[in-house]
Amino acid sequence: MTLEATELWKERALISTEELRVYFKVKGANRPLKAVDGVSVSVEKGKTLGIVGESGSGKTTLAKAIVKLVKPTAGRIYFEGKDIYKLSKSEEKQFRRRVQMVFQDPFDAIDPIYSVYDAVSEGVKILGLARSKSELDEIVFRALEQVRLTPAQDYAQRRVTSLSGGQRQRVAIARVLAMNPDALILDEPVSMLDASVRGEIMKIMGDLKIQGKTFVMITHDIATLKFFADEVVVMYLGRVMEVANSKEITRNPLHPYTQALVAAVPVPDPRYKVKSLAKGEIPSALNPPAGCPFHPRCPLAQEICRTQVPELRRVAPGRLAACHFV
Repeated sequence: MTLEATELWKERALISTEELRVYFKVKGANRPLKAVDGVSVSVEKGKTLGIVGESGSGKTTLAKAIVKLVKPTAGRIYFEGKDIYKLSKSEEKQFRRRVQMVFQDPFDAIDPIYSVYDAVSEGVKILGLARSKSELDEIVFRALEQVRLTPAQDYAQRRVTSLSGGQRQRVAIARVLAMNPDALILDEPVSMLDASVRGEIMKIMGDLKIQGKTFVMITHDIATLKFFADEVVVMYLGRVMEVANSKEITRNPLHPYTQALVAAVPVPDPRYKVKSLAKGEIPSALNPPAGCPFHPRCPLAQEICRTQVPELRRVAPGRLAACHFV
């Protein structure tokens, strides 16, 4: 990518990463754990970027790096074209408000001693976003109404411990919405919820998408992204395997790993057996295989895959893949 193209890419994106690496030291190991290894992604304002992969692919670490919960080892993260580690104090405060994260586990995300009001108002108080108690009340009640916890005044007085998992996740979303963010980073927001509740939470997210919010959604379920995301990034062992439009990537996956993810999606037909195109389990990021990280599980693997890391390259209009045979 030329310098001019790189600058244009950063300017157009609300959030972007450039050759991002996040390595962790592990006690007793002679090499770092490469959780994120050279990842460049971007999402424009009002769009949704889906990031999909199995556990251990680096998705959550990438999300935490974007919101500055994890510091990168190398590479850059940009917000509106500015390096988030070079922001002024006032810009840093705005970044903290404008980019918010919803975590996977609603039981761990909120202090159990809090009331719902305490949980939703906490960030607003910290950043001084309300000038009076009445304004704070208005912000909290409006956020609860957005996630359909009504009557909001009644829910605000309840203890977090009295809520179901689905209700707690709604509170977690409400406390984010109270900050009026531009971008929401969602880390498996429905994976721990019952199927009956998942649809309700995704409907709330869909309404926010219509309102123009920007999303980065982390998930292991590629089928969800078909309907919610605009673009999908497939990650494996800290690296990007494929990037494409959400409809195209589920209809016609090109990378063997993406094909395996799509093939594993359950079909509501008792005669259909879920196919598994990927052999074995994802290797440890402490001891990744040489060459293509997917080659030990890939049905197409040949000698070049064992020795050379495939470049992430354009393979069709709007599509990138890291495979020697795509």
